[in-house]
Amino acid sequence: MKLIIEADGGSRGNPGPAGYGAVVRDAASGEVLAEVFDSLGTTTNNVAEWNGLIAGLKTAYDLAPGADVDVRMDSKLVVEQMSGRWQIKHPAMRPLAAEAQALVRRMGRITYQWVPRAQNAHADRLA
Repeated sequence: MKLIIEADGGSRGNPGPAGYGAVVRDAASGEVLAEVFDSLGTTTNNVAEWNGLIAGLKTAYDLAPGADVDVRMDSKLVVEQMSGRWQIKHPAMRPLAAEAQALVRRMGRITYQWVPRAQNAHADRLA
């Protein structure tokens, strides 16, 4: 099985009131299999983005352990860091990245794709 995760996070202010959202779709049909979202209290935009990814990965794993996953996010930072092209320098991001990487190790093949915000509208509405 192949899944698509569309994940997003954001804060009003940076830091400010924050939340995340993620949508998991069946890659073949485009059908929405699950939506997850939550508020995070006051935090930064980057922390919210990471939490969106983690929630999407957990949900995808719960739906189909071992599935291949295409992650689509409008956070260039998270996409590049999870792809291994950029270092994770900020100490607050390292535990979030470690949690995401631990989930990825339990899954099938994972790809990451940066998409413009307009193409991530479903997850953006949830965040």
